[in-house]
Amino acid sequence: MAQYSRIEVATVMKESGMVPLFYHPDIELGKKVLKACYDGGARLMEFTARGDFAFEVFSELNKFAIKELPGMIMGVGSITDAGAASMFMQMGANFVVTPSLREDIAMVCNRRKVLWSPGCGSLTEINRAEELGCEIVKLFPGDIYGPGFVKGIKGPQPWTSVMPTGGVSTDEANLKAWFDAGVICVGMGSKLISKEILANKDFAELENTVRKTLETISKLKN
Repeated sequence: MAQYSRIEVATVMKESGMVPLFYHPDIELGKKVLKACYDGGARLMEFTARGDFAFEVFSELNKFAIKELPGMIMGVGSITDAGAASMFMQMGANFVVTPSLREDIAMVCNRRKVLWSPGCGSLTEINRAEELGCEIVKLFPGDIYGPGFVKGIKGPQPWTSVMPTGGVSTDEANLKAWFDAGVICVGMGSKLISKEILANKDFAELENTVRKTLETISKLKN
């Protein structure tokens, strides 16, 4: 069962401004990545469940986070149906992120008061997601739409909270463009947890990168 309510998760997303995204089939490697992000100041992690038996990896990582990393909020991404969402919530997923707007996922998450963030690409989809109770909309793929899209929709809908994923990097100019446009937080995968870092198992570098990125985001927001 989730350790954090959807309001608590949304608050941490807003305060920190960043959700790291990560997937790897190696559980022990995943624990080291999780701890490096935690030590760097991250308090959220979206485990992108894209591989075979990904639920087994997530289960172990979430147990590790609960036991060893107080305050670390584990969620799951790349969820495409209600059955998968329910399965991961049984393993304690605190939030569910989807590549598209799925009303069946909204229903099972709302029933358990678990935050869900659907991938949306139009104002109509965003409106429907919010009508279904969505707190934070995922703009996906972010690099296709860009900060200008966010600025455009925030005009008529200043209440809409947007989290772009894809096309977000650790570069200050890139982050500034997104936050100036009005995003509430950003999702960041390979630009943060790079293939090079994983191949070299350079967890000190990952910790440093996470810390610097969070500091940049804090500066831009304030």
